[in-house]
Amino acid sequence: MTGAARPVTRSGRPVAGAARREWLVLGAVLVLLVALVLVGLGVGEIPLSPLQVAGALVGHGDTVSDFVIGQLRGPRVAGAILVGASLGVAGGIVQSVVRNPIASPDVIGITSGASASGLTAIVLFGASGGTLFSVVLVGALLVSLVIAGLAWRRGITGNRVVLVGIGVAAVCLSITGWMLTSGTVTQAGTALLWLSGSLNAVDRNLVGVLAVAFVVLMALALLQSPRLTVLTLGDEVASSLGLRPNRAKVLLLLTAVCLTAAAVATAGPVSFVALMAAPIARRLVGRGRVALAPTAAVGAAITLASDLIAQFAIPGNALPVGVVTGVIGAPYLLWLLARGR
Repeated sequence: MTGAARPVTRSGRPVAGAARREWLVLGAVLVLLVALVLVGLGVGEIPLSPLQVAGALVGHGDTVSDFVIGQLRGPRVAGAILVGASLGVAGGIVQSVVRNPIASPDVIGITSGASASGLTAIVLFGASGGTLFSVVLVGALLVSLVIAGLAWRRGITGNRVVLVGIGVAAVCLSITGWMLTSGTVTQAGTALLWLSGSLNAVDRNLVGVLAVAFVVLMALALLQSPRLTVLTLGDEVASSLGLRPNRAKVLLLLTAVCLTAAAVATAGPVSFVALMAAPIARRLVGRGRVALAPTAAVGAAITLASDLIAQFAIPGNALPVGVVTGVIGAPYLLWLLARGR
């Protein structure tokens, strides 16, 4: 007599084994992330040993380590982790909902809309801090509504969203160029630094707001993760299982838009993290798994590692982190386009 068949994933792996592998991958990436945190907090003009870093983190550091980590390096490292995790989860949601590997917030216009609204607020009103955060969030939501309205044909379909998003992104880039030429030299310099995606002067208060936003939005994303898994099977299968595909897609995409806007408001548009994080996590975990938690960890690791490269690749010249992620992500996007049909 044969036993009952065990449930399997789309790749044919037993569900229990796939979940175990997901936890192992998450643990491994978190170990890597902890190592990057120790490097990020310890390396600089005032070097700190791992023991000094650990002591400061648990509240038993000396005066120097407390100041360096609490005021200088800590907000930057925390910002890199939160920005990367937010963009990674947002990209994973969008790619799964649209079922297209290039459909990240960078490509379909959400990031461009958030950037255009933030730049307009900087140039015209000198916005910063919480005001800038709010404007970027509203701008990203408005642009996403425009994209959804133009792409809607009895629902949200992958190729149509990508093509409409590219067009909307082009319009937003035109607005960005107009704002850059309309402002003063000082405003243009500030705007260009923000547009390149920089953690060089990250606002501690905005990092705190991003932390709260990420916790709330990540919890919402994890609660919706079962629906996201069903949506990857296709709208017809999702409907047959009792799910309302369009309603589920709207809620998931709204979560992704808010995550993207929060990240952009904190550090500017850090390019290609949203595009790369989810595919890397999927490849590590195994095909057929949405894996939002590993995706968040991979996005955080990519951004923090890129920021360390940006700080120390050229001695005496700290680059914006978006420059490094762009150098890494642009060839990856070209590879995706070349291998597709």
